[in-house]
Amino acid sequence: MPHILSGLKVIDAATYIAAPSAAALLSDFGADVIKVERPPLGDPFRFLSSSPGMPASEHNYPFLVDNRNKRSLALNLASPAGRDVFLRLVRDADVLLTNYQPQMLRRFRISYEDVRPLNSRLIYASITGYGETGPESEKPGYDMTAYFARSGLMSYIHNAGADPAVSPCGMGDHPSAISLLAGILLALYRRDRTGEGGKVSTTLMANGVWSNASLVQSALCGAEWPAKWTREAPPNPLINHYQSGDGRRFLFCLLDPARDWTKLCRAIDRGELIEDPRFATPAARRENHRDCVRILDIEFARHPMEEWARRFGAHDLLWGPVPPTEEVANDEQMRINGVFVPMADAPFQTVRGPVHVEGIEQRTPAMPPEPGQHTREILAELGYDADAIRALEDAGAVSG
Repeated sequence: MPHILSGLKVIDAATYIAAPSAAALLSDFGADVIKVERPPLGDPFRFLSSSPGMPASEHNYPFLVDNRNKRSLALNLASPAGRDVFLRLVRDADVLLTNYQPQMLRRFRISYEDVRPLNSRLIYASITGYGETGPESEKPGYDMTAYFARSGLMSYIHNAGADPAVSPCGMGDHPSAISLLAGILLALYRRDRTGEGGKVSTTLMANGVWSNASLVQSALCGAEWPAKWTREAPPNPLINHYQSGDGRRFLFCLLDPARDWTKLCRAIDRGELIEDPRFATPAARRENHRDCVRILDIEFARHPMEEWARRFGAHDLLWGPVPPTEEVANDEQMRINGVFVPMADAPFQTVRGPVHVEGIEQRTPAMPPEPGQHTREILAELGYDADAIRALEDAGAVSG
């Protein structure tokens, strides 16, 4: 049976993660995605896994997540002949995704205003760092800068006295891709009703603020902010992380002050603490937070994580493990729920997109292409014969 987006033609004229990962999600549901890359080396994201600080592997692991299932067309947009190829692609496409800065769109003359007259049904999907207007519209932005740092997340997610941490690869790009995907699907729905395409857009900056919206809203309301705290002296010891006797870290999120303190005391076999005046109320625990955390640290060190998991379950306590990232790949709950799926042509699994629709199958992910791997195939589909393809190659407009 065909997939729900089979027949949808998508141009991925983008680099790195945010827009390409939205295109990958479209491909998961059957869309034919053509990745337009600059010859001869292609998308610079192909080389990110070799950057200092990234895990070492023989596989180009970040690239394969965001570029599975695609076909690659190595196209020199700065060449008049290369731009003509691109425009021919546009005439028959359903969706065009790009994250090029405005000055690049002007240089290559592939802005929405440039391509709209060629295809009134085209969905033009754009994602930028800081928006398409204003004094920073020309400014480049990665998720680390525009999403994580600019949104206030970086300044908030660290304890008092500690340096801020940097975000991992793609942390803001992937949720931003979901926003772009939502815009594309809404525009396709509108096109189904009206016959007209249109432009959709989002920004890394806006997505970062949306992820931090509760706290940003507090600032918009003029709230008074508390001082930062440490793990040893949190405002609420029941929303804190601790360590088991075998060195496993876990996080409590106990939001019911009327019941959770009692359940916790019973789980650690310290029933006498339930009515201890130092801890009997949220205000008392806040006042005596250091003593509370110190006692909990001592108790949690008495047993391994397996025993605490059993006790937390028996006493209906809301908690979560804090595993190192390398252990997440072996998470049984994730495996059972299809978070990881086999690759069609590789000896390992990959991370599936988070969108599931009952009764709609996704394709088995295939490895990403090499730069220009499908150049001749795509050109032939566009109507170029063998002589015309050779002429484009000789002119440096395309490569394979």
